[in-house]
Formats: sequence, C-alpha cells, structure tokens
Amino acid sequence: MKNAFALLLCFTLAFQVRAQENFGKKMNEKSAIEASQLPTKMGDKESMNTKVTGTVESVCQAKGCWMKVKMDNGETMRVTFKDYGFFVPKDIAGKTVVVEGVAQKKTTPVSELRHYAEDAGKSKAEIAQITDPKNELAFVADGVIVK
Repeated sequence: MKNAFALLLCFTLAFQVRAQENFGKKMNEKSAIEASQLPTKMGDKESMNTKVTGTVESVCQAKGCWMKVKMDNGETMRVTFKDYGFFVPKDIAGKTVVVEGVAQKKTTPVSELRHYAEDAGKSKAEIAQITDPKNELAFVADGVIVK
C-alpha cells in the first residue's frame, strides 16, 4: 500500500510540474496584474515594465512567435518575445499565462498587421482588407509562464 501511495504521489507531482511551463527568463507569478488592469495602471505612460496575467486568445501558428492575450473590452494585446529569443507552444489558446517585460502603446503599421494575419492563417482576401495602421497596446516579454 505504501508503494502504491508513493507511486501516486510521484505521478501527481510530475503532473503539477508539467502543468506550468516557463519560457524565456525564469520568473514567478508574484505581483502580476490582470491584463484588464494594464491600461489603467499605465495611465499616460507610453511604456511600462510590468508583469501581467491573462488568457491566451490565439498564438502564431507558424512557429509560436507571438500570442494575443484577451483584455476585458473585447480587444487583445499582442505579446511578442524579446529578440525572438524564445517561442511558446502553438496550442495554448484558452490557457492562462503570466508575462513579464515591457508594455507599450504603439501604432502597428499595415505591413506588420498583414504579416501577423498571414501567421494566423488568414486568407489572402482577409489580409488585403487590412489597410489602416492600428493603435494598440503591445507587450514585449522577457519571460512567460503557461499554466
């Protein structure tokens, strides 16, 4: 009975370790704010070093080189990874993440928006409809925790 309990404990601990993965800089989730709080916390600042938690809406299907995190207003925040130094799994949509790095208010040019649409698997017609730059909140992450 003790052996069965020990085996069960090992499997449980192994599952817990796999339930949370780190990518990029090793970090923890302490002091992370909700993604929905970020615009208020930033105020008039153009950029801010911070740690944010939220739900993944979508991921680059080419290689996991960006993801979109849901905001509370129906918008998303694109998260890229510092110096393309790491990527995240392509199948984490719907999972909770914690990202640490720099939040930025930026204007994304049409060429970049079209590139992201192509990475997301959008059709040529959908990509052609992108004709205006977009003012948005973006995030460059040093590290990511996927829960």
